[in-house]
Amino acid sequence: MIKSAAKVQLKAALNKDIAAINAALAANLQTHVPLIAEVGRHILLSGGKRIRPLLFILAARMCGQRSNNLADFSTIFEYLHAATLLHDDVIDAALVRRGTTTANNIWGNHAVILVGDFLLSKALSLAVTTDRLKILKVLAQATTQMAEGEILQLIHAGNLNLNEAEYFEVITRKTAILMSAACQIGGILAGAPPAQEEALAQMGLNLGITFQLVDDILDYTGDQKQLGKEVGADLREGRITLPMIHALSQADPQDRERLTEMAKSLTPEMAPELDTLLNKYGSLDHARSLARQYTGKAQENLTLFEPCTEKTYFQIITEELLARTH
Repeated sequence: MIKSAAKVQLKAALNKDIAAINAALAANLQTHVPLIAEVGRHILLSGGKRIRPLLFILAARMCGQRSNNLADFSTIFEYLHAATLLHDDVIDAALVRRGTTTANNIWGNHAVILVGDFLLSKALSLAVTTDRLKILKVLAQATTQMAEGEILQLIHAGNLNLNEAEYFEVITRKTAILMSAACQIGGILAGAPPAQEEALAQMGLNLGITFQLVDDILDYTGDQKQLGKEVGADLREGRITLPMIHALSQADPQDRERLTEMAKSLTPEMAPELDTLLNKYGSLDHARSLARQYTGKAQENLTLFEPCTEKTYFQIITEELLARTH
């Protein structure tokens, strides 16, 4: 009953914060170049869970920060995330994101890449307003690792010999590091002691890994309408993720050959057969088990913090990210 009531409170609180974040995103997109604002609104205001800015706001509040401009500062993390999405869609020649036509298919690759660069610059410009060198250092390290993750993913495209260690290196750099930075910077802004700051960084990292693991599971098991993209889209675009890595490592020669064929030329008609093979070797359950482990680690990271509303919200969020269906 307490958890149920806390979930209701969390939803109301997050809806209020999301509204503030969306308003700040639109306000900070003001520019004398109309195309930037147009593309920016398309990628930023057409949906999205706002997980990264919300993690930042909750982390800052959990550490005692009560500033009224947290939503403005939180846009840094959504701008950085949106920049990577724009660049990803160009690299993948993606047609659909969040159920709508991708920006590159409306305005072209050149414009979208440049707007992605603008959003990256805008994020760093906002970070400078804090006059906190440590925040800039964390962001600089995060954006460097994100770029490395993107390049690693490109190098490994279609690589059916990818192992789990290499996979985790990619998702840690590409996805988890920005969630880690959002949580850590929330602590820095609030003046959290070093141990709590590190706990926040680790919690964000563990949540980010969980988030990507669940994403990669949903690519095989999710509902197309909820996902906003075709099931199996990642595999068709050459991304070899944990369920396929595990299945290939466990399969007998005949099944491995068939999995290899499907990985190279997956069609919608093959989806039931692929699902059967992934379940035969326990590959989806393996990925789910690891996601639960990282969720447990994120929850352990919270033990350094005194009981408070935000800590309760974080505990709920760790469970919700694990259980999400889109």
